[in-house]
Amino acid sequence: MEAFINWMDEHFVPIAGKIGSQRHLVAIRDGFAGIMPLILAGSFAVLLNNTLCVWIPALSFLVPINGAVWWGTFAIMTLLIVFSIGYNLAKSYNEDGLMAGLISVASFIITLPQAPEGVGWGFIKINYLDATALFTGLLVSLIATEIFVKLTKAHLVITIPGDVPPAVGRAFAALIPGIVTVYVFGILTSIITAMGGVSLYDVILKTIQTPLQNLGQSVGSAMLATFLITLFWFFGLHGANLLDPVMNAIYLPALQANAAAIQQGAVPPNIITRVFFDTYSHLGGSGATLGLIIAILLVARKRQDLKSLAKLALPAGIFQINEPIIFGLPIVLNPILFIPFIIIEPILTLIAYLATAIGLVPPTYVAIPWTSPVGIGAFLATGGSVGAMILAIINLVIATLIYIPFVILLDRQKTTETDSKDSSK
Repeated sequence: MEAFINWMDEHFVPIAGKIGSQRHLVAIRDGFAGIMPLILAGSFAVLLNNTLCVWIPALSFLVPINGAVWWGTFAIMTLLIVFSIGYNLAKSYNEDGLMAGLISVASFIITLPQAPEGVGWGFIKINYLDATALFTGLLVSLIATEIFVKLTKAHLVITIPGDVPPAVGRAFAALIPGIVTVYVFGILTSIITAMGGVSLYDVILKTIQTPLQNLGQSVGSAMLATFLITLFWFFGLHGANLLDPVMNAIYLPALQANAAAIQQGAVPPNIITRVFFDTYSHLGGSGATLGLIIAILLVARKRQDLKSLAKLALPAGIFQINEPIIFGLPIVLNPILFIPFIIIEPILTLIAYLATAIGLVPPTYVAIPWTSPVGIGAFLATGGSVGAMILAIINLVIATLIYIPFVILLDRQKTTETDSKDSSK
């Protein structure tokens, strides 16, 4: 085990660290974080329309209001993320984030097909703006911002006297880079349309996004994702942050599709969504460490330091924050906890997948804060399913049971060390 950890520490950790700090992945991660309040607002609107507004007829007046909120948040998710990623990527280069965000949005709109399905020119289908087009939006935003930044750094800008208002100065500085960037996408879109009669959006959707989303709906890929998150964490890297760009790109559209289906009175098509993991797998944080905390409180007898740490970490663990236990125990590079820490989440993911697939619990369709406590988060994410709440609690019990033998080993390890010290005196 020690040799394996040393090898991973030498060869794996440096590569993972470089990936985690990669400029474009960080921009995607921060871009999603920036629009999260709006995603939560849209999800809350869907939740209200399908729970309280149904249960209490007197609240039916809220239905059109919630529909309007959903229309301005969830329904235009890609537009929001395009601006947010462009802004964050440009800021990482110390360039004008506002202009980069605006140019990214303009470039994205340019790539969208006009007059779909015989409708008059100027009409855009809603699925070109919602999470269906998310992957296209990501690529366009990254490329457009890179073009804008490189042209700006090449000093292809118009300078004006310093006594003009700053906003005017920024606008003129972005004039040439902005024009060139949008024309690049205009030319590219025209070429693709002329060659195949389809849009850039359609090309990316069919060749990249759809295959990735189909792959993401397999239980094996979901289990692999949770395994990698905990593996990164074991070596001291923030696994959730490292994989957030990929997880959001694949599983947020699945969540949006489920929400749209519920909004239309249809059956949600996807089992695995972005909140599926927070609901059933990340119980107390990555590695389901709330189960570890409970196991320590239940079976640790000799090591008062473990119990004290568990008591201190419990309030944070209830709200899915597990840094105190990960770094305080520590779990990082702890050979005894390596096995349970990396296998628990794939097991919990499999259980939740099977329970959803056979109809014991409904699919998740509401974006919830990742800090939602175990059970409560499941209840909200499924629109008020008691069965989902019970499933989350059952998963927590399973996690606790898996951790118990290893906590006993930790307890005995300390006892053995103490006995050997006493005998040497």
